[in-house]
Amino acid sequence: MSKTTRATQALQKAAVSFTTVTYDYDPNADRIGLQAAEAIGEEPRRVLKTLMAEVDGKPVCVVVPSDREVSMKKLAAAFGGKTASMMKPADAERATGYHVGGISPFGQKKQVPTAIEILALDEPHVFINGGQRGLQMKLDPKAARDALEAVAAPLIA
Repeated sequence: MSKTTRATQALQKAAVSFTTVTYDYDPNADRIGLQAAEAIGEEPRRVLKTLMAEVDGKPVCVVVPSDREVSMKKLAAAFGGKTASMMKPADAERATGYHVGGISPFGQKKQVPTAIEILALDEPHVFINGGQRGLQMKLDPKAARDALEAVAAPLIA
């Protein structure tokens, strides 16, 4: 497995310090983020999942703890919109250039507005997908927010 992806390159270009962790990705896992947390031996609240959604029909990226669900109402509010919905997996892959299970908020084909769960900023470190299945990047959550120019907001149900 290559540890160099568009995501890792984006962080290097932004001069964000991170380390990579690999694990055995289980394509049959019910919840990919929770499987990743278990595989790397980390608290699920620190392993953030990257989801693609739409607010008022426009694509957005959402980064939340793997053990929580996104509130569509809160997501729409975070971007000043009225409605939010999850993007279909095929559309998410097309928009990001990554495969589901390996979507990273960093290095997407076209950067879209991003929101990160505000509670994640209280953690000493977080893990975010490194741009391929089985690759996580460990970094400071505030550095992630800054590199993504992300909105920090309450997003979880």
